[in-house]
Amino acid sequence: MFERLICMLRKEMIQTLRDPRMRFILFVIPAVQTLIFGYAVNTDVKHVSTAIYDLDNSVESRDLVDRFIRSGYFNLSERIGSDQRVRELLDRGEVKAVLKINHGLGADLRAGRTAPVQLIFDGTDSNTAGIALSYASRIAAHFSQELQSSQSARSSGSLAFPGGVTLQSRTWYNDNLESKNYYVPAVIANIVLIITMLLSSMAVVREKEIGTMEQIIVTPISRGEFILGKTTPFVLIGFIDVALVTAVACFWFGVPIRGSLPLLFGATALFLMSTLGFGLFISTISQTQQQAMMSAFFFIFPAMLLSGFAFPIENMPVPVQWLTYLNPLRYYLVIIRSIFLKGVGVEILWPQLAGLFILGLLILGFAVERFHKTA
Repeated sequence: MFERLICMLRKEMIQTLRDPRMRFILFVIPAVQTLIFGYAVNTDVKHVSTAIYDLDNSVESRDLVDRFIRSGYFNLSERIGSDQRVRELLDRGEVKAVLKINHGLGADLRAGRTAPVQLIFDGTDSNTAGIALSYASRIAAHFSQELQSSQSARSSGSLAFPGGVTLQSRTWYNDNLESKNYYVPAVIANIVLIITMLLSSMAVVREKEIGTMEQIIVTPISRGEFILGKTTPFVLIGFIDVALVTAVACFWFGVPIRGSLPLLFGATALFLMSTLGFGLFISTISQTQQQAMMSAFFFIFPAMLLSGFAFPIENMPVPVQWLTYLNPLRYYLVIIRSIFLKGVGVEILWPQLAGLFILGLLILGFAVERFHKTA
């Protein structure tokens, strides 16, 4: 049995890695994809192109404008002088925001009156507009607070200023709220899903296409040996890819990994049970490699959308939330993000690990049984 399994493993490794282009796709492309996605999948909003429409041109208005520009969140694109130019810039998409300061802002502030300032956003990208609006609100609030403190210091003391509440926030696990720390570990999971599913989905059907399936059936190799021989090379490739893209995430993007690497690879092994199981099932019901590849993509994209990778599961309709429990990527994303950012262990992650194990066992078992029926 052991000799037959070794021969099967050797055959699969040679068949998978003999093409230099395939080696490039399996071991270089994942690192390149991590680099590309690490920069592309980024929800941090900085350098918002902004036009300034200052009708007051007072010391206070210039100070407020300077605070916006120095914050790093807003870039000065143009100083404009008419309402028509505001509409023109926003219509053309040349700026994302326009800061409009009306006449009398400086006089109102010196007199102790509230002075409204208008910030006009291009709302076609609602995410960018919402985040930039929160930045602008903080800048304006800080400016107002400093102005009140300055006026209080200059007052004679006859006015009594009531006490206030100061909110001091502290962020755990991701101190600077950098989106790369949240998304890059998820990119690792998605790359492993895509590569292992595509490879395993074409494993059995490839034998059908080249006409060697009948030869394998009549050999003394058992069903379990055949499945092990087919999947073990993909397991090894999955582990190598996880190591490669984890190194890129840590050393290139500076994403911290605070948890246990053995736990990460153990969770990866459980995750690979599901991905390889799905891939083998697709391979047994497909007649050509092209069919297998298309079927794999029909699973991959819904799995990514229903995993919490980009959209919070809590915001989905309740029936869809229940459906996500059948998605192994959902559990693996929680595990990999928790290992990278929180540094937690099995005592916290055991529900996700158990979910991966149960799903993997069921899916892989069903795929093996399906192979038996088709063989």
